[in-house]
Amino acid sequence: MTEKTGTFVVTHAESESAVVRDVETAQVHTLASNPGLELHDVLEATVAPEPPLEVAWEVIDVEERRSIELVDSDLEPTQHERALAAETDVGDIVKEERAGTGEIHVFPVPGEDVEAAATDVLEDDETIARAARLEAVRVEVRRSVDDGVLSVRYLPN
Repeated sequence: MTEKTGTFVVTHAESESAVVRDVETAQVHTLASNPGLELHDVLEATVAPEPPLEVAWEVIDVEERRSIELVDSDLEPTQHERALAAETDVGDIVKEERAGTGEIHVFPVPGEDVEAAATDVLEDDETIARAARLEAVRVEVRRSVDDGVLSVRYLPN
């Protein structure tokens, strides 16, 4: 195996080791040690298999490190997000670029399922991976049980 450079999200972190996931390929790399990484950190880095067995990996170089803040917001979706949801079938998703950078994802969800859907988004490793790909540093989840709308905002700051 050879070293690999890319964008990685920390999906598990303990004092002795960590697990990072490539946000493009979803390949998982277990690190033999933890160089101070925390859950949800995003690294632009190079990793390489650790000799001699090459079953665990080590971080060789870190070009950039940032953390992604997951926010379970008290705010409700905006009027625009509600309008997008109203035009979309339940089970479908609307993705819209934000002015500047980032994206907003809007899901129409049956009212009784909104809380569970919000929890799923907040606990899904793919939410952090998507934020890393979009270069977001904050993910804000908003919901309206009354309207059956869940919005996920990937924000640059």
